[in-house]
Amino acid sequence: MSSLVRHVTIDCADAYALAEFWAKVLDSKVSDDDAPGDPEALVESEGAGLLFIRVPEPKAVKNRVHLDLQPQDRTRDEEVERLLALGATLVGDHRNPDGTGWATLADPEGNEFCVERSKAERAGS
Repeated sequence: MSSLVRHVTIDCADAYALAEFWAKVLDSKVSDDDAPGDPEALVESEGAGLLFIRVPEPKAVKNRVHLDLQPQDRTRDEEVERLLALGATLVGDHRNPDGTGWATLADPEGNEFCVERSKAERAGS
């Protein structure tokens, strides 16, 4: 059997705080084994988990890898508003008047990610 992606690892300044943000994004939770101040924190989700690891250097450039999120029970625009309320920031708005496109956001430590249209929105276009 070939390899499977177990975790996507994200360097950060505060592993637990960033894991808490992403747990809310993914409607999941931070591992019971992790606590504030820990150098690592894990968020389990369908597919691969997100592992946050504290590093000493700050983020300096654009991500080479990023996550693309597809809302399951709401529209892209509703999800963007929910994530902004959780503490994300809008980095680039690539939404088009015809409903296509995506929005690029950043988490509280500046890691970029995209929000695509939901499956239902894609089927309707």
